[in-house]
Amino acid sequence: MIRSTSRLICASLLLLAGLILISACSDQIGTNSPQTSHVNAGNSNNPVSASNDGKNSSKKLEPYTLRFVYTGSPQRDEQEIEEAMNAYLIDKINAKIDLMPIDWGPWDDKINLMVASREKVDILFTAQWNKHAVNVAKGAFLELDGLLEQYGQGILQSLDPVFLAGAKINGKNYAIPTNKELASQGGIIYRSDVAKELGIDMSAVKTIEDLDAVYETILLKKPGMTPIYMKLGETFNTHYVGNFDALGDTSIPGIILKDGDSTTVKPAYEVERYVNTLHTTRRFFQKGYINKDAATNQTMNIDALSSGDVFSITGSLKPGKDEELAIQTGLIGKLAQLPLNEKTIATSETAGSMLAISTTSQDSVRAMMFINLLHTDSYLNNLLNYGIEGKHFVKISENVIRPTEYTKNYNPAANWMFGNQFLNYIWESENPQKWENFREFNQNAKLSPGLGFVFNGDAVRAEVAAVVNVDRQYQTALETGSVDVDKVLPEYVESLKAAGIEKIIKEKQAQFDQFLSNK
Repeated sequence: MIRSTSRLICASLLLLAGLILISACSDQIGTNSPQTSHVNAGNSNNPVSASNDGKNSSKKLEPYTLRFVYTGSPQRDEQEIEEAMNAYLIDKINAKIDLMPIDWGPWDDKINLMVASREKVDILFTAQWNKHAVNVAKGAFLELDGLLEQYGQGILQSLDPVFLAGAKINGKNYAIPTNKELASQGGIIYRSDVAKELGIDMSAVKTIEDLDAVYETILLKKPGMTPIYMKLGETFNTHYVGNFDALGDTSIPGIILKDGDSTTVKPAYEVERYVNTLHTTRRFFQKGYINKDAATNQTMNIDALSSGDVFSITGSLKPGKDEELAIQTGLIGKLAQLPLNEKTIATSETAGSMLAISTTSQDSVRAMMFINLLHTDSYLNNLLNYGIEGKHFVKISENVIRPTEYTKNYNPAANWMFGNQFLNYIWESENPQKWENFREFNQNAKLSPGLGFVFNGDAVRAEVAAVVNVDRQYQTALETGSVDVDKVLPEYVESLKAAGIEKIIKEKQAQFDQFLSNK
């Protein structure tokens, strides 16, 4: 049942979203560009700046090592970055850091094991589309509102309230969103140099179906190059390409279209766009456009792109996404991005990248202090994102940097996960107006009918767990085109119904109807 406080939060979120569109994501984001943002960072020599508590200092805190779990490829110079962070954090909050990146391939399995085994970690990456609500229901993450108020004032001062409001579950925050873009758009990132070489007019591509001719040309004229690389969660039916709003955690079934007007919650297999895309993907797979091991391969799509043998990958787009990936993959000047849907704003964007504090943490206060620093301290934020100045990058102006021969040894490209992205330096190959473009990106975006609503799955917890197990068996194979849709989809539907999907849809619709009636 949705509480009255949650209704007020949802109403505030809708009002804030409207103001965002009018004012280009508000003055808040504009004032947090790297050129002007110094919230708390100016007091970085003050050891109590992270806690905002003048009674405490780092010297009064016991030494502690924070275990920080996030997704990404382990970096060659990770230990060196840890040492540099430790030297800085000891003075700030008397803490050290243990960076624990996990590749996307094994991410879900390892996080599930961490949660189930109650492994002692402190900070974890989480997202609405990555079983955030499911893990909250399991008791994996701390409720943070009290910690945020006492030790996260820098976050509250710099982060647009729409993010925190949109990330709430039952009126409480269980993770801190990244300060980044609000709008969402999906499409592909592709090898623009190859398209130019072959005379392919990518401007003629408006839909997924339009890619057929493009990929046919790649297959014919570039033997050995995979036209489109797919893997678990990186397909044409992923939520950011399909514009599917799961009204909460994307692992819980029941969707509406973010770019539509209908408020009827349906299982994906009843949504025409989803099923049509399954068939299109299957045709692409049969034609040889998609890597044959798409259903089982765990190689990250960015790593596949950097191999030089892949023409395109799916991606959640934003201004400069192609330039960011070009740096990470060593393909500077060779990538471009192509949107395949309408820009939208949904609750999923406010909770699309967050840091949670584990209930197994032995020092949740120190964990919140660290997250607060990532939102306010430019030096720490950029050290985590780019490595050591003079080795992994060199500055050519206050906020613009150039890669070095050692950049490849530390370049996690995970800015969107770590605190405040508006504190980030800009690579010289990127658009110098990158942050202004972020603000403009939020304009004229379609508001999802579900904006402000987050489904509470407590009443169907057993059914959700059962459906997740069914998804593991069928979803990736179907969405990568690896199996016969006409044969396997009915089996999938039958298994989902046996797992209780209809009960989940009914409960989600009831909660959503109540939300809509109280707007």
